[in-house]
Amino acid sequence: MTVVDLWNIIKKRRITALVTVFVVFASVVAVTVLMPSTYTATAEIFASYSGKSGSDSSADMNSGASYLSTQIKTYPSLVKTKAILSPVISSLDLDMTVAELADMVTATNPTNTFMVDISVENGDATLSAEIANSVANNLAEQISSSLYSGNDNDSPISLSVVQPATVPQSPSSPKIPLYLGVGFVLAVVMGLVVAVAKDMFSTRVDGVDEVKEITGVSSLGSVPRSSVLGERSATVISHPGSVEAEDFRRIRSNISFLTPHQDDRGHLLVVSSAGPAEGKTTVSINLAATIAEEGKTVLLIDADLRHPSVAKYLDVEGNVGLSHILSTQATPKDVIQPYWRANFHILPAGRRVANAGILLNSTIMEELVEQARRQYDYVLIDTAPMSVANDAAAFGRIADGIIMVVGRDTTDKRELRSIIETLGTAKVKILGFIFNLANPKKIHSKNYYYYSDAPATATHRAGRSRNRNA
Repeated sequence: MTVVDLWNIIKKRRITALVTVFVVFASVVAVTVLMPSTYTATAEIFASYSGKSGSDSSADMNSGASYLSTQIKTYPSLVKTKAILSPVISSLDLDMTVAELADMVTATNPTNTFMVDISVENGDATLSAEIANSVANNLAEQISSSLYSGNDNDSPISLSVVQPATVPQSPSSPKIPLYLGVGFVLAVVMGLVVAVAKDMFSTRVDGVDEVKEITGVSSLGSVPRSSVLGERSATVISHPGSVEAEDFRRIRSNISFLTPHQDDRGHLLVVSSAGPAEGKTTVSINLAATIAEEGKTVLLIDADLRHPSVAKYLDVEGNVGLSHILSTQATPKDVIQPYWRANFHILPAGRRVANAGILLNSTIMEELVEQARRQYDYVLIDTAPMSVANDAAAFGRIADGIIMVVGRDTTDKRELRSIIETLGTAKVKILGFIFNLANPKKIHSKNYYYYSDAPATATHRAGRSRNRNA
């Protein structure tokens, strides 16, 4: 993973990363604030070697220094023993065991010195100083009197408390600036880890940039998840001033740039998706209505013979349709219906059929499409999802291109990648994709105002003078 890849993941998963940073840092702050304060008091002891004979020769001094260096390394462990701590508990009348007191006491021997630092950490500042001094005095007494002395000889090692412990004025723990600094770094690292992990283990597409990376084609626009789009009417008809209607107008403009004007034939656009429930039919209907709004003649064909839905969505007659034309039971003039405006026509799917693939790849279907292109400015074909059937690829070879509808948190990444590879192998042109079910907050500016949401009138701006029935 490169730095650019990481940066793209952070941008895409920034909400996840920010939430993780906030939660982790807030937890660190809470723990730091709630953590009980402790105080550390330290007493310093100096060790010296006097020798048994009182000789001050160079050899005795070197031997004594070597002996003392060896012995002083054992004092940090000796401090935690019962022999040293039991008298401390008794003298201070402490209500604790030797093991509990040992957990509070820490002894260290600074490198290349004959010093021993005895530190005691306790929630009571005064008590921590008292315990540190008592431990230091008792260690000095034990070393000087009993541990090294024989019956008639004095101890060769003498310990002196050179710096008694004083009552600490501020707590040694928690170290708030340090904890908060480390906590913030930890929060940032965890935010990055969670963002990358979520991206790696996510199987559904979550953003436009992700779809661009998978498909390698441009975005034609985004459509938000909205209750307005769930109504049984095209948005430009029922809510012409809505942000959703403006989104489809923007998509219409982008498509017009990609489909140059043709004098003899209309444009053929195939709308499909990787899988079901991505809003393919909703997008097809709204896109067709938006093009018709501009005055172009439009024919919307419901070619999803396995799961017809255009007629139901628009609440029009759908019992007879494309399947009857392809089985020679009806003519286009019999089943094509005008909708909303005189320049907008609908060809429902008709009844479901078992041999949908054969009918859609028939000569009759090819002739129907060719005739429609000579009579309409735009012919839009709503096909079955490509994970269900390969109809879109078949139509795509004779069309201006395929428009892929990709639903946020709906489209499977692996499935989409496989379909794009299939279309590439078949040399089918993909005009672009429409990102559907998007987060409205990410695609609409809060400071942009739209005109009033009044119902559209049935005024007709004529397109090219052509026969309206294919």
